[in-house]
Amino acid sequence: MKATLTTARRLYRNSRISQKLFLAFSLMIAIPAIVVSFLFIRTQESQLYKEAMAEGSNHVARLNERLRSRMDILENASATALTQKAFVDFIHSNMRGEGLRLVKFKQNQYEQMHNIIQSHEMISSLSFYVDNPEVYEIWPEIYHYSKFRPQDYWMTLRDEGGAAFSLFSFRDGSDTLSYYRLVRLQGQQQKLPTIMEIRARHSVFFSDLLEDSGRDFFTVIMDGSDASRNVYLPGHEFPQKAGEKLDDILTGVHEQLEVLEQKTPIKIHSGDQTYYALYRYIAPLNAYVVDIASRQVMMQGPRNWYLIVITVTSCVLLLMLLLVSRMTRRIFRRLEKVLVSMRKVRRGQLDAKIDTGLRENETGDEIDYVAVSYNNMLDEIQRLMTQVVDKQLIAKNAQLHSLHSQINSHFLYNALESIRMRAEVEQQPAIAGALVSLGSLLRYSMMWRSDTVTLGEELANIQSYIRFINFMEGGNIELAADLPPEVQRYNIPKMCMQPIVENAVHHAAPSGGSVHIGISVRVEKDSLLLIEIRDNGTGVDPLMLDSLQSVLLGHSDTPIISSNSGLGLENVHKRLQLHYGSDSGLWIDSIQGAYTSVTIRLPWENVNLGGW
Repeated sequence: MKATLTTARRLYRNSRISQKLFLAFSLMIAIPAIVVSFLFIRTQESQLYKEAMAEGSNHVARLNERLRSRMDILENASATALTQKAFVDFIHSNMRGEGLRLVKFKQNQYEQMHNIIQSHEMISSLSFYVDNPEVYEIWPEIYHYSKFRPQDYWMTLRDEGGAAFSLFSFRDGSDTLSYYRLVRLQGQQQKLPTIMEIRARHSVFFSDLLEDSGRDFFTVIMDGSDASRNVYLPGHEFPQKAGEKLDDILTGVHEQLEVLEQKTPIKIHSGDQTYYALYRYIAPLNAYVVDIASRQVMMQGPRNWYLIVITVTSCVLLLMLLLVSRMTRRIFRRLEKVLVSMRKVRRGQLDAKIDTGLRENETGDEIDYVAVSYNNMLDEIQRLMTQVVDKQLIAKNAQLHSLHSQINSHFLYNALESIRMRAEVEQQPAIAGALVSLGSLLRYSMMWRSDTVTLGEELANIQSYIRFINFMEGGNIELAADLPPEVQRYNIPKMCMQPIVENAVHHAAPSGGSVHIGISVRVEKDSLLLIEIRDNGTGVDPLMLDSLQSVLLGHSDTPIISSNSGLGLENVHKRLQLHYGSDSGLWIDSIQGAYTSVTIRLPWENVNLGGW
């Protein structure tokens, strides 16, 4: 028994914390929650069904009343239109007679009728179909009776009391509801009566009646005689989920519709789904208002469960907290060892390792893994600190060598200054100027206060270099760099322009000739500073140009050395990319015998220099 308990403790110790918590959750939450939820759902389904059916029935009743109210609006509009007796008399008269009568009719009776139509937002059009051979069809409100279909429909209107609604109009009725009414006149001699048609688009007439209000029911207006003729909101979630089954569902519902309302909802099956339908018959429209709901969807969101679920969950969480708090106290005892060791390390005691108590082949849980990793980290810190000390010693030696180099450079500067003064005494100004330029070059190249200098400092060094080269080689090299003062204050990597100018000096000028070097700057896309160094020399051979561009793009491993100073174009290109990233660097463009242009791309960060 003791051995069994020892093995169990070891297994528990070596298991993950997540596994331990999962065990506690399973014992305290999962099993009770499953049992309680099953019983609760079973008892609430019937109540939820009753409430949903009551809500659906009330909605259908309200929708029926609102539809009848809107139909009354159309009937009232027709009555108002028929009060315009002068309009009705005129369309039954000879409209092709005197033109002046037609103009007066347009200005008076027609405008009055048109205003009646415009005053009702629900009405899209109002038309009269007149059996008058002299009718003049120049307005969409007036047609000859021959344009009406079906022509014998007036008998149906007569049998139904002179007026009737149609869910879908006879003319272009795919999305339009119409109200038809017989127009009876005293002393009428026409063979066929006049019919007035008022049309209302479904998108306007039903507008907010079919909107998706987040309810479980899907509302459809179904024609009483044809299941395929119906009106609903296409963007509703129900038809999107039903897909191709929607027609089968609507047909199944239509088959069970009756003029007299049933007390129980219609129930149909389609595939593995069950649907309920509630409806009301609208006699004047010969249509049904139908609300359809899926049983599966309806049972997904019970509304009266929240309080019970929260209460049960709170009780379970309380028990879980009691259990977890007891477990975490045991776990945190071991974590406290880690914290104690960390405090010692903070005070500088790097050998404060954690005693895990693990055997040779034991791995332990996550806390043991942290402790082991922590001990390894202390060993690594000690090793790195040793490396840091070594690096500091190397850096100190480098500083000493740098000081020694500076002492030597001061001696060289003093010697050059003495020679320059002697040249001036002996009236040799060219030699004195060359010595000044050489001194500036040496001072600039030997003194590295930082990796960057201002563009003005780099430009001054290039000017000294050009003056010295002209003196040494007797050349005629011209340098033009008229840059704004604010640009010259912009920081760039040191010695990034001088190798390019040096390359132009040695390779661009033809034998015994001169070369003009121009330096210009511009900003591209408010993010890149472009420094262009352009000469009018011999240019670069096309094969060499392709090789240079390939190396700068990283497509070739062949190194480039293009200046006698030892700082090649590839060197400058890589320095720029190391400083600023892959978007920076050099780009070379050249036409042999015409020019060579080297562009330096640097990030543009100075937002106060705009305008150039």
